[in-house]
This record gives sequence, C-alpha cells and structure tokens, in this order.
Amino acid sequence: MIKNLFTTVFLFSFLVFNSCKNESKPEVSENQETSKSQVEFATGFDIEDYETYKILSVFQAWPGSTKTFRYALLKEGQNLPDSIEADAILTIPITSIVVTSTTHIPALELLGVEETLKGFPNLDYISSPKTRALIKAEKIEELGQNESINTERAIDLNPDVVVSFGVEGENKSLNSLQRANIPVLYNGDWTETSPLGQAEWIKFFAALYNKEKQADSIFNSIKENYNSLKKEALKAKKKPTVLSGAMFKDVWYLPKGESWAAQLVADANAEYLYKDTKGTGSLSLSIESVLDKAQNAEFWIAPNAFESYQSLKETNDAYTQFAAFKNKAIYSFAAAKGETGGMLYYELAPSRPDWVLEDLVTIFHPELNSNKASHFFTPLE
Repeated sequence: MIKNLFTTVFLFSFLVFNSCKNESKPEVSENQETSKSQVEFATGFDIEDYETYKILSVFQAWPGSTKTFRYALLKEGQNLPDSIEADAILTIPITSIVVTSTTHIPALELLGVEETLKGFPNLDYISSPKTRALIKAEKIEELGQNESINTERAIDLNPDVVVSFGVEGENKSLNSLQRANIPVLYNGDWTETSPLGQAEWIKFFAALYNKEKQADSIFNSIKENYNSLKKEALKAKKKPTVLSGAMFKDVWYLPKGESWAAQLVADANAEYLYKDTKGTGSLSLSIESVLDKAQNAEFWIAPNAFESYQSLKETNDAYTQFAAFKNKAIYSFAAAKGETGGMLYYELAPSRPDWVLEDLVTIFHPELNSNKASHFFTPLE
C-alpha cells in the first residue's frame, strides 16, 4: 500500500508485546472513575484517564485495520487491575523514547520533550534545526532503516517505549524489541484524512508524558488559527481551479478527493479539480488524462520534487502545455529543506495544517494575505 503522495514515510508492521508487571506494586480498585480526553477531530485514537492508569486506544493503525490496539499507561507507583487487557503496558511519564517517522518529531518539540528522543531510523530524514542540534551533539542514535531497524542498538538504548507506524504484516526487527520487553506502540496519525485530525495526534504523545493540558493548549491554538484562515478565505470573490502532483515515470500521481491534501485546498476556498474522486490515497493517471481535465487549471501545486520550470520542461515537454506552466502559477514545497536534504513539509505539515492553509490562502487569494511569509510553498524558479 502506498501512502498519500504528500506524506513520505517508510511503513512497517509488528505484533505488540505485553511488558511485564511489577507485582510488588499495590493493588488498585477495578471500579475507577474515568474522564475521556477531548479528542475532537481525530478518528484514529482516544484516551481514557482513570485514577491510576490511562488506556490509550488506537483504532486505525493502518488503512483498513479492523483491530483496536489498547495500551495501558500506568501512573507512577501503580499497578494495572487484573481485568484489564492491554497490548502493551508502560509506566508514565516516560523519560526516553524511540520514534520512527519524521511526523513524530514536531509533537516532541511542541511538547518540549525532544531531549527524550534517544534513537531514530535514518537520521538524515530529520529536518528540524532543534532536533538536528541534538543529533550533532550525538544524543540521538542512528538506528538504520525502518524496514530493518538495528535491533541491537535499539535494545542497548533501552527506551521506555518505541512509537511506530505500520501496515498489515510482520516485522522481525520490531518483534525482537518486544521480546526484549520494550513496549512498542502504533501511531496512526498518517491515516487521518482531516487536517486538524492529524494535528490532534499531539495528544497521543502528550499522554505518554502527562502533558495533556499543554497539548490541549497547543492544539487549540492551531485549531483557532486554522478556522480563522478558513473563514478569511471565504471572503474571496473568486474560487480558482487547482491541479496537484506530477508524474513519476509514466504515471501522474495526485491526491484523491477525500484526502488530507484535497481538504486543505477546499478549506482555502479553491476548486480542486479532482475533488469528486472517492478515497483518501492517490490517483494514478496518464498525462493525457490530466491534460484533458486540468490543462487550464489556474494553479498547480506540489509538483513532486520539482523546483524550477526548466526542470519540469526537461523532464517532460508535455508539462509546458498546462496553463499554470505558461502563466508561472506553479507552487512547490520542495525548496524548504533541512540541512541534510529532508523536506520540511513532510515532517512538519501534518502537525501544522494551519501553516499549510495559510500558504494556500496566500497563493490562491493574494488580495487577502499578500504580506504573509511562506511556511512551505514557494513559486517555482
């Protein structure tokens, strides 16, 4: 399964391991009052907060998953009631973590816990200056590749938890970590189709650090900014037409109409030409088909890794037939890179959809946001 074109991460799957209980801890009542976290937009997780523990539930670890994973987060000095079944058990607040997707990095930084990150597969993918400084200081261990994570190094780190994402199947490397009594949790942020739903996964990480109030404050700020921009975009008198994506080899990939990326275009008060297509992944089309439907699109955004009109033309002269090419109305996020070449958009955009929306409103309706600085998208050279 290929993930939405606008999110690039390496996927793997694993079986979740039950970590051992400390039998010397005191017994607790199984009839405890609970208060659910205020998850407004995300559909893939929820949190139940009891007196002595929390249950973090992940409903969709990968697209099409029908299993609910339940993770027990024990408050310090407590034990889990015998009647509670969990796919992994850990004590909170945690003090060390391994994450496996760059989309996890912004949540750690926003919560101010980036120094608890001890390992990551392929450090060059990380773009954030703050976390790159920790890498330079050799505080974060290189763990190889997601598909074959270096289990010996990871086990030596002995993190409180490994947070990963997956697809249906089995990953032997992750199973090895579980056998070493290291809890492994699924994070399904990338399966969300709502921009604010993806951003709300900061609350997933907050539960591990007992930082729910801080996460609520951060998310509410993002939500308010997003909704304010969405409302502002409605003041525009014109709704321009929009094309997205580009070809990889002989296939043009672009987001389907129910995707995260399509929703952002709609919230920017623009007409995404493929908005009526069903699904949340990517469409695979011929360039002839795209020309037939979208040749006259007023704007063209996110043309893969292209950064200039010349590189588009040299790759395929058919690109020059689009009105957006002729009118110099193509915008890309490819120029916003970290020092090791990773694209900042892939890392940060899911956590800051308000910044993406601000860029798009500025592009589509410059009369409303002409003085706004770009976060991700810039005109092609």
